[in-house]
Amino acid sequence: MKVLIVHAHPEPRSFCAAMKDMAVAELRARGDTVEVSDLYAMHFDPVARGEDFRGRENPDYLVYAMEQRHGWQARTLAPDILAEVEKLQWCDFLLLSFPMFWGGVPAIMKGWFDRVLLSGPFYGGKRFYDRGGLSGRRAMLAMTLGARPHMLEDERSVHGALDTALRPVQRMTLAYVGFAVLPPFVAWHVPYVTDEARRAILDDYRARLRGLDALAPLRFPRLDEFDDRLNPLAGG
Repeated sequence: MKVLIVHAHPEPRSFCAAMKDMAVAELRARGDTVEVSDLYAMHFDPVARGEDFRGRENPDYLVYAMEQRHGWQARTLAPDILAEVEKLQWCDFLLLSFPMFWGGVPAIMKGWFDRVLLSGPFYGGKRFYDRGGLSGRRAMLAMTLGARPHMLEDERSVHGALDTALRPVQRMTLAYVGFAVLPPFVAWHVPYVTDEARRAILDDYRARLRGLDALAPLRFPRLDEFDDRLNPLAGG
């Protein structure tokens, strides 16, 4: 399996980084080929701007998604975008490694989504969800956070349900462009637990990685469940 790990943590000695390093070692040990995009180490620019295109179709007014399509066809995208797109097209499995910041991914990872998940090759028109450009590939979140499980257990919890918080990335990003999204791996309460507890989390994560092939993806829409105007079909 060809694995791309996109990692976004500003501290290279963090527990999140330790999870990333363990994942690299474990996946390679089982025979997988692994590439890592460490966004902070790369000084990845998360800001979508007109300068991302070395030749604009419309130099007077920026419609970013349309310029992505043109830039992809003309191969005039910025080199850092093209490098990440090539990795994404190469991989079979995308692993997103990050700490939860304000209920979502860090800004640098959100910028990676904005700049790298191109309109055209990855989505457009009715090419989304099971018809997205990255269909046939799998993705999974591996995340750390400070909360305890009961704080995000369901909608009655103090912070609501974790699935609700993760909807923008799991459904509206990964599933939208075609990925089969596996259940996330969550390292809970990380800043406050003992070293023994952290070792147990790493053991659990190692077991999760060894069992990837047995995991069933999360359920997201399929376009054959909708009519031509994207209204749900009766009985769907």
